[in-house]
Amino acid sequence: MKKIILSLLQSFLLFFTSVSAEENSPVIKNEIKLNWQFRQVGTAIWHKATVPGCVHTDLLADSLIKDPFYRTNEKDLQWIDKVDWEYETVFNLDGEILGHEKIELEFMGLDTYTDIFLNGEKLLKTDNMFREWKVECKRQLKQGENRLRILLHSPVKTDIPKLEKLGYQLPAINDQSETGQLDDQKISIFARKAPYHYGWDWGPRFVTSGIWRPIYIKAWNNAKIENIQIIQSSLTKELASLRANIEINSAVEDSFFLRVVNKNENAMLAEKEIKLSKGENKISVFFEIKDPKFWWPNGLGEQYLYEIETSLLGLKELIDKKSENIGLRTVKLVREKDHSGTSFYFKVNGQPVFMKGANYIPSDIFLNRVSPAEYEKLIQSAALANMNMLRVWGGGIYENDIFYDLCDRYGILVWQDFMFACSMYPGDAAFLESVKQEAIDNVKRLRNHASIALWCGNNEIEDAWTGWGWKPRYSLEKQKYIYNTYKEIFLNILPTVCKDYDGTRYYWPSSPSSDYGRASKAGSGDTHYWGVWHGKEPFENFQKKLGRFISEYGFQSFPEFKTVKSYTLPEDWDIESDVMAAHQRSGIGNLRIRDYMKMYYKTPKDFQSFLYTGQVMQGYGIKQAIEAHRRSMPYCMGTLFWQLDDCWPVASWSSMDYYKRWKAMQYVAKKAYQPFLISPSESGDNVNFYIVSDKRQDTEAQLTVQVIGFSGKELFIRKIPVTVRSNASLSYLSLSKKELLGQNKSDSLLIYALLNGTNGEMLSENIMYLRQPKDLSLEKPEIKMQIGKTTNGYSIELSTNELAKDVYLSLEEEGFFTDNYFDLIPGKAKKLELITANEIGDIEKKIKIISLIDSYLQ
Repeated sequence: MKKIILSLLQSFLLFFTSVSAEENSPVIKNEIKLNWQFRQVGTAIWHKATVPGCVHTDLLADSLIKDPFYRTNEKDLQWIDKVDWEYETVFNLDGEILGHEKIELEFMGLDTYTDIFLNGEKLLKTDNMFREWKVECKRQLKQGENRLRILLHSPVKTDIPKLEKLGYQLPAINDQSETGQLDDQKISIFARKAPYHYGWDWGPRFVTSGIWRPIYIKAWNNAKIENIQIIQSSLTKELASLRANIEINSAVEDSFFLRVVNKNENAMLAEKEIKLSKGENKISVFFEIKDPKFWWPNGLGEQYLYEIETSLLGLKELIDKKSENIGLRTVKLVREKDHSGTSFYFKVNGQPVFMKGANYIPSDIFLNRVSPAEYEKLIQSAALANMNMLRVWGGGIYENDIFYDLCDRYGILVWQDFMFACSMYPGDAAFLESVKQEAIDNVKRLRNHASIALWCGNNEIEDAWTGWGWKPRYSLEKQKYIYNTYKEIFLNILPTVCKDYDGTRYYWPSSPSSDYGRASKAGSGDTHYWGVWHGKEPFENFQKKLGRFISEYGFQSFPEFKTVKSYTLPEDWDIESDVMAAHQRSGIGNLRIRDYMKMYYKTPKDFQSFLYTGQVMQGYGIKQAIEAHRRSMPYCMGTLFWQLDDCWPVASWSSMDYYKRWKAMQYVAKKAYQPFLISPSESGDNVNFYIVSDKRQDTEAQLTVQVIGFSGKELFIRKIPVTVRSNASLSYLSLSKKELLGQNKSDSLLIYALLNGTNGEMLSENIMYLRQPKDLSLEKPEIKMQIGKTTNGYSIELSTNELAKDVYLSLEEEGFFTDNYFDLIPGKAKKLELITANEIGDIEKKIKIISLIDSYLQ
C-alpha cells in the first residue's frame, strides 16, 4: 500500500507494454511523430506542432495564445474552433520498407473532420473522433522524403449546415452560454466527437481539432495478425477453457501455423496448421489453462493477468505475433424479479459484489496532456480509496488503452458507456453507419480487458425523453421520428455490435433505466439520484431515497486554495468575482453551496474558509450517501458517486481536483468504502450499529461503542463480541439514545464506534453526532504535532485537548497526506504519513493545521 501511495507523487514515465502488437515481429511499425508543423488555413506562417496533440495545446506551446485555464482566458479563445487548420510533416522511407508487399497508414485518432493527403494525393476523409482509420498507401509512397498533410475542418462550420438541413433543433443540454458563442447544443449532436468539448456544467468550452492519437506506418509481407479476441468458454478452479478468434489479413494464398503460448509460464497452449486465402481470414483456436489463477476486483483477491502470445509462422520464419493480457474471471449482471421490483447487481466469479466507486470523466479538456503518470495517479487513487468500479461516462471518450490496462492491474471494474449523453441524435444513414463503425472499433479494442464489466448505450437519454420535458416540444410525427432514431441506435445498432463482436458482457441501453428501453423507476435497474443538489433536498434524504444500484449522485465543492491560486490573482479571491464565476459552470452552483451551508454549517469567516468548509460539507453529505447505500445491501448493490476527477481547475462534484489533489470527499470515500464498515444509524429513539463486510468469509471481531465528551471524558462504553457475516450488512447492536446520552447534552458529545479483529487490529471506526455541525458546541483545540522521518516522507502524530472537528493539514510543497479532514478526539492520537519524494526543510512550520472552529467568524 505504501508503494501505491508513494507513486502518487512520483513523476515517472510509465508505459504498459504488455508486449506491443508487433514487438520483435517482422511487421514493421513506425510512429510518425517528428517534424510536424501547423498553421491556420489561409495564413503563411507555419509553427512547430506536437503529435499526438491538438490545435489549442500547440498554440499554447508556441506562445500564440494565453493559458486557457487562467482567469477568464477561455472567453478570448473561442475563435479557434471557427477556423480551419492544417498539419504537415515530412518523413523518410528507405528501399527496405518500400520493398514490402503491403504498406499502410494507421490513424489511431483524428479529431474530427479531416482530409488527408500523401505526397499531394488525397488519401482519406474522416468524420469521427472515436474511430481508427487504416488505408493502404504503397502506391503513393516514394523513396526518400514523403509529405503527409492533414487538413482539419472547423467542427462548428462543418456542422452548421447539418442543422439547417434538418430544419429543427434536437434536444441537448451541454450548452455553455457563458462563452457567448453559438448555441452549441444545436450542433454538437451532429459531431461524433467528445461531447464535453462543447462545455458541460463542470467543464470549459474548447472545441478541439487535432491528431489526438498516434499515426503509424506499417509494412509487411505475406500476412499480418489484425486482431485477437480471447473468449472464456468455461471457468472452474480446475480448468479454464478458452477460444482465440484471430483475424488475419493475408497477401498470399498459402499454409501457415498458428501457435498460442502462455508467456507467464512459457507454456505451449495450442498449435494449428491453417490455410489462408488472400484478404481477410478468421481462424479459431481452442486451448486450456489448468489450475487457473482468477482475476478479482480490488479488495477481494489478486488481479492475476495472463500474457497470451499468438504467433503466425511460416515453414522457416516468424510472420507476425501479437500478445494480449487477459484476466480469467466471470462477470454477470443479475436481473431477477423480487418483491421490490427487479434486482441490479454484479456477480464476479459467482459471488455477488457490492460495487463501490465513482463516475469518471476525461482528466483534461486537452486529451494529449494526460500522461501515463497522470493515468497512474488517477487509477491508483481509486484503488487506494477502496473503489472497485469506475463508470466511464458517455459524454467523454472511449479511454486510451493505458486506462484499461491500469484498471486490469488494480482491479477496477469498468462500466463502459458508449459516447452519447443528454442528447437526441440525427437518424440519417451516414450518421448511423458512423455510429456502427465507431462501436465496432471500440468493442474490438476493449473486449479482452478483464476490467470491462458492462456496455451501456448512453447517459440519461431515456429518462430525458420521457421525464425532462423533451418529448412534448415536438409534433407527433417528429416525436415518432426522433424516438425511432433513438431505438435504432440504442436498441438495435449498439446491442447488435456488442453481441456480434463481444458476446460475453451484458448490454444496458441507458443509465439510468429500470429495464430494457424503459425509463428509471424505484425498485428496478439503476438510479441517478439528484434530489440532493438539484432538488435542494437535505443530505438526510440520501438515507431515504435508495435504489438497487445508484450510478449517479453528488454534491459540489471548490478545489483547495493552492489549486485556486493557480488560476487567479488575489483580487479574484471572492466567490462572486468574475474569475471564480468563470470556474463555476453550474448556473446554480454558488447559490446552492451557500444554501446548504446555511443548513449545516456556520458562516465561514473569509474566502479560504469558504473553500475549506465547502469541501468539508461535500464530504459530510457524500458520507451519508455511501453509508446508507452500503447499509441497505443486498437491496442496493452499488454506489458510484459523481464524479472522481476534473478536466480543468473548477468548482465541481469531483473528489479529486484537476491536479489530482484529494478533496475531503476522496478521504471520506476511502473510509466509507473500506472492506469493513461500521456505520451507526439513527432509527427513532435508537441508534443501530451496522457492520458491512465485503469479505468472502465470516470474521470474528469485537464491537466497541463509546460516548465521549468533547473534552475527552468517557460517558458510556459497551463492548460485545461479534461474528461479522461475509458479504452482508447487518445491525449487530441497538442502543436507545437515552441509554447512550444519560443526562448529557447532545451538542457536546460524540458516539465513537470501533471494530477490532481478534488480534486487536482496527478493522473500522466511525464517529456519529446527534446534532448538525453548526449546532455543536466546539471549543478551540490545542493540537500538538510530532513529526518523524520515514523512507517515504514523514510520519505525523497528532493529539488534542478538545475535539478538533474536520482537521485539515496543508502544505505548499507537493505531498500526499494519507489521511485528512478527520475528527481528532482527546485521548486518541492520530497517526498518518506525508508521502513526498523531497526533503522539506522546517517541515514543522510548513504544515498548516486548521479545524472547523477556525473557519468561524470571530
